[in-house]
Amino acid sequence: MNIGIVGLGLIGGTYAKSLRKYPYRIIGIDIDQETIDYALKENIVDIATDDPKTVLGTIDVLFLCLYPTDAIAFVRKYATYFKSGMILSDVAGIKRYMVDALDMYHDDNFEIVYSHPIAGSEKIGIKHSNEAIFHNSNFVITPTKYNTEEALMLIETLAKQMGFKNVSQISDVSHDNIIAYTSQLTHAIAISLVNCDDESLDTKLFIGDSYKDLTRIAMINERLWAELMLKNKDFLLRRITMFEDELSILKDALASKNSDKLHQIMADATIKRSKIK
Repeated sequence: MNIGIVGLGLIGGTYAKSLRKYPYRIIGIDIDQETIDYALKENIVDIATDDPKTVLGTIDVLFLCLYPTDAIAFVRKYATYFKSGMILSDVAGIKRYMVDALDMYHDDNFEIVYSHPIAGSEKIGIKHSNEAIFHNSNFVITPTKYNTEEALMLIETLAKQMGFKNVSQISDVSHDNIIAYTSQLTHAIAISLVNCDDESLDTKLFIGDSYKDLTRIAMINERLWAELMLKNKDFLLRRITMFEDELSILKDALASKNSDKLHQIMADATIKRSKIK
C-alpha cells in the first residue's frame, strides 16, 4: 500500500516515522526543498516531491498534515489528480470547518475520513518529529454519513500502528465542543498566564514544576493556533466564560476569607481530576 503524507512537519514527519516499520511505501509531499532533502537523507520516506501531481495517482491513503485552510486548499487544487478509490484523512484540530468546507466532494471517487491525532509538541518541523509523541496518546475520528466502514477501519488500524493508545469516534460538533475545553482553553490559559507576568522580578529564579507544566504550551505556533481558535470561537468563548466563572468563585472565596469554600473548591477539583486517567 502506498501512503502519502502532505506536509512533512512535526506531525507529518512523525506519521512517516511511525509507519516506516510496516511494509508500506511512504511518499512525502512538501513545498520546502530542505525538508524534502532531510526526509530522504534520514530515510523517513521512500520518495519525496514538491510536485503533488507526479505522485497523487499512485497513492492509496493520503494524510493531509497541513493547517486547516491549507488542507482545504490542497484538496481543491489537486482533487482531480487523486487516485480512484483513495482514502484521504486530515489532522486538523477543528472538524466542523473541515467537514463543511469539503462536503462538496462526497460524490467524488475518493473518500475523506476526518481525524485528529491529539498529540504534538511546542516544537515544529520534521527535525523534531518523534514516534514517542504518539505513544499512549488519543486519536479521534469524526465520521460522516458518507463514510464506509472499511475506510473508517483502515484509518483506525493505521492510527494504532502509529502508536496511538485510544482511537475513538465522535461527531464533528461534539469534537469541537470538547476540544475547545481540553486543548484550546488550556492553551489560552497558558498564554494569558505567561503574558500577565509583569517582569518586575526575574521570574526564572522562582519557577517550579507547576509553572513549567502550566506554561510549556504557551510556546506556541501562533499561525496554527490563531486559526484553530478563530474557526472554533463559538465553543471556545463559551468555555472561556465558564472558566472565568469558576475563577470568580475562587476569587470571591479569597476576598471574603472563606477557607471552607476554598477547601471545597480544591477538594472538588481533586475528585474530578482523579477520575481522569
